[in-house]
Amino acid sequence: MKTIDELLTEGVAGRRVFVRADLNVPLDGTTITDDGRIRAVLPTVAKLAEAGARVVVASHLGRPKGAPDPAFSLAPAAARLGELLGADVAFATDTVGDSARSVVAGLTDGQVAVLENLRFNAGETSKDDAERGAFADRLAELADVYVGDGFGAVHRKHASVFDLPARLPHYAGYLIATEVGVLKKLTTDVERPYAVVLGGAKVSDKLGVIDHLLERADRILIGGGMAYTFLKAQGHEVGSSLLQEDQIPVVQEYLRRAEEKGVEFVLPVDVVVAPAFPDLKTKAPAHPSTVAADAIPAGRMGLDNGPETNKLYASKLADAATVFWNGPMGVFEHPDFADGTRAVAQALLDSSAFTVVGGGDSAAAVRILGFDENAFGHISTGGGASLEYLEGKTLPGLAALED
Repeated sequence: MKTIDELLTEGVAGRRVFVRADLNVPLDGTTITDDGRIRAVLPTVAKLAEAGARVVVASHLGRPKGAPDPAFSLAPAAARLGELLGADVAFATDTVGDSARSVVAGLTDGQVAVLENLRFNAGETSKDDAERGAFADRLAELADVYVGDGFGAVHRKHASVFDLPARLPHYAGYLIATEVGVLKKLTTDVERPYAVVLGGAKVSDKLGVIDHLLERADRILIGGGMAYTFLKAQGHEVGSSLLQEDQIPVVQEYLRRAEEKGVEFVLPVDVVVAPAFPDLKTKAPAHPSTVAADAIPAGRMGLDNGPETNKLYASKLADAATVFWNGPMGVFEHPDFADGTRAVAQALLDSSAFTVVGGGDSAAAVRILGFDENAFGHISTGGGASLEYLEGKTLPGLAALED
């Protein structure tokens, strides 16, 4: 795929460059609680503006139902982008309507505009090729060139991700080029030992990547809510912990295959439990206690890895040459259940391995828990996209950038 550096060599001064970014940031009302994704696209936007392009930034935010919804407006993200750029950023209150056309027409060389949420239009996410294509046609009228830099959306066959690049000269932005380069290090010519840490709530979200990694990883460490389905598959009681009963046969088969292939599966040996899920708003004490992973009492919910598990996992990561981590080890948003996630992050920092934090909640946890992002090898902006890439799937947004 062609990169933004090739575009810059060709020249962008005076040209309208459509940048498909991922500004899907978490909001508390209109307050951005984590601006990591905005900062990730900053190098691409800044370089284009510096070169005299008229930059049109577009993104989705949340899951509106194909119609305008103030709760999902990109206005806060546009304002934050302007702060980071140190320049005024124009904001269009629609995507392909009068406001968008007026704002884009009013840009001068080096100026930046942000369009309103792409998903306020049903055509963006439509499964109907014609409807999606019609929306892409209208977006194409706003630009001369397309730059794909929203890695967090490249696994979606959406109009701005898949259809629009076919209508314009297209290039990969700095973020996508970096993300793809990193993921190749996890799939081809991997330095070993290769350890993978998987957490998060549901094992069903990770089945594809586990299946793929059984052919590639040397050891797989499991935490988070998904761990309790694994523990149940081994015959242990898990109290009122999150459990996907229907996935137990699949998990048992994975455990069997791992043993057959010599892949080490590492599960918690102790867990932190509480009577109920904690209140994440008030952060009220949740009355936690630590129990053996094979002795979770009835009426108790596992919510984090215990101290012995934290030591075990650190030891399993200490000699790794490559580590991929996706998914927190517990309910890290509450102080009573953050130690497991904190321990994994610290183990990655203590390791000499090439470390990749696979986006989503893991990336948020790193920032929320106060770790230096630059100390990790790479922090991805796209959890779902990273996982699908590691599953070996073709990602529509990346395929669209290929020539």
